[in-house]
Amino acid sequence: MTTFGVWAPAASRVEVEVAGQRYRLTQEDAGAAAAGWWSVDVPDVTAGLDYGFRLDDGGPLPDPRSLRQPFGVMGLSRTYDHSAFRWTDQRWRGGALHGSVIYELHVGTFTTEGTFDAAIGWLDHLRDLGVHAVELMPVAAFPGHHGWGYDGINLWAVHEPYGGPDGLKRFVDACHARGLAVLLDVVYNHVGIGNRLDAFGPYFTEAHVTPWGPAVNLDQPGSDEVRAFLIGNALMWLRDYHLDGLRLDAVHALEDHRALHFLEELATEVLALAALLNRELILIAESDTNDPRLVTSREAGGYGLAAVWSDDFHHAVHAAITGERQGYYGDFGSMAALAKTYTRVFFHDGIWSAFRGRTHGRQVDVFRVPAHCFLGYLQDHDQVGNRATGDRISATLAPDLLKVGAGLVLTSPYTPMLFMGEEWGAATPWQYFTDHIEPWLAEAVAQGRKAEFQGYGWGPADIPDPQDKQTFLRSRLDWTERDRDPHLGILAWYQELIALRRARPELTDPRLDRVHADFDEDGRWLLVRRGRLRIAANLGRGTVRLPLGQPGTGMLAASSPGVAITQDTVTMPPAAFAVVETRALTPGS
Repeated sequence: MTTFGVWAPAASRVEVEVAGQRYRLTQEDAGAAAAGWWSVDVPDVTAGLDYGFRLDDGGPLPDPRSLRQPFGVMGLSRTYDHSAFRWTDQRWRGGALHGSVIYELHVGTFTTEGTFDAAIGWLDHLRDLGVHAVELMPVAAFPGHHGWGYDGINLWAVHEPYGGPDGLKRFVDACHARGLAVLLDVVYNHVGIGNRLDAFGPYFTEAHVTPWGPAVNLDQPGSDEVRAFLIGNALMWLRDYHLDGLRLDAVHALEDHRALHFLEELATEVLALAALLNRELILIAESDTNDPRLVTSREAGGYGLAAVWSDDFHHAVHAAITGERQGYYGDFGSMAALAKTYTRVFFHDGIWSAFRGRTHGRQVDVFRVPAHCFLGYLQDHDQVGNRATGDRISATLAPDLLKVGAGLVLTSPYTPMLFMGEEWGAATPWQYFTDHIEPWLAEAVAQGRKAEFQGYGWGPADIPDPQDKQTFLRSRLDWTERDRDPHLGILAWYQELIALRRARPELTDPRLDRVHADFDEDGRWLLVRRGRLRIAANLGRGTVRLPLGQPGTGMLAASSPGVAITQDTVTMPPAAFAVVETRALTPGS
């Protein structure tokens, strides 16, 4: 017997249609804890049978907890047996965040084939590059064939064109065999347009408004089951797919006014699962709030997450090396902003934000919060794909400045993250692409994007059509670039910096109170002191000589042959980066 159950509190009659035969569900009678739940035992059910739920004699709908959607997000669900897969990672105990380098990738454009199995073929490249963890952009089933994945509809199912549930398991198993942890981007702040969750129950509420419409119901009547639905989903990914952690999309859009916030409840449940499985599990948030409480322990009044993305650090590095000042880059670009984000995490830590028109953020206690709790990056899917034409930083920046940017990220005190192809300065763009199945939605998205960028001086014809398949095809990595100049030199630089980060304890030391930065606004240089190491970057137009404070004893990395050490100074030509070792102040220090 197999039990089919569904939460449908508003329905007066529920049936499940399994392999063409209907079975009527009965309402469970277990008090408030089971209010709205229906179930039925069905004989002779095996993996691979198609089914759907009928509410009050309506047409069959996919299971909200469907594990497979072979016919797309609107089609019937298919039964799936998690226990049938044969794992080979029994000795894997997870990948700790501290000391790691993360690599973000999109399955559909990482390879020409756009599948998990094809991606496995390039895992040795990631291992040899020196990264520790792979972060997958969302793989929950979404409309059409290709897309970014942030409009997922069947949150418990793996996107079939990528390879379905077995494909994801093969990928995770292969990563673990190479010592790579796997993180998954999940979206709990909204569900894609066209989902039918509202037919089953109050999954959404009009009490709060988000940029994507009604908010997910986390604090209104019926929200107990909605929270259980999302937390159960998170635990499923970690438990049944052996994932090592989750990246939580845009947590600032989670509208929850309960005393126990959803994020804190999720962190508590994940910690319990980690104890049960005896392996490391981590939660990383994307947030626009600049609030260190996200990574503050629950005992100290925080939410207890492992890490949060730091857009301020990205903006400071990007604006400094590119000169861009439009939009949210307007507050950045100075060497003071770069030095502040390098040593104190957030630039907006309670100060005025011109882009927002108000003060923003909160200070990080650098004596208590470890630096690895914040992710630093030169590029990510948002900062590339949300540009008008999806141009990577390598499209307009010379290789020497690319190397400076990489140096600033990979020697920062934060957990570095790379975006696929960044390591060789990929020339391919990464554009915003969709494959919406509703014509009205496809048109609305395309027109909305053109209108958005028109305000920045872009003509409608200059903006790629997200629905045009060529937009998707242009965004696929070209792996042949990796083995030719100038990409080969950039790749060697990334490998050198990541190896240096692994070799020198100063570079993974999480104590922010031990990171000190000097800078000159007119000369546009930055000099960071981390123990015996000096991290120097010259973004000015002239050669500068920077004081090391101690005699230099060795050049550990230099992006230009013009970098030279003379006693206690380092000479830096324009657009150059270097890591210099200095003499210890006292024996053994």
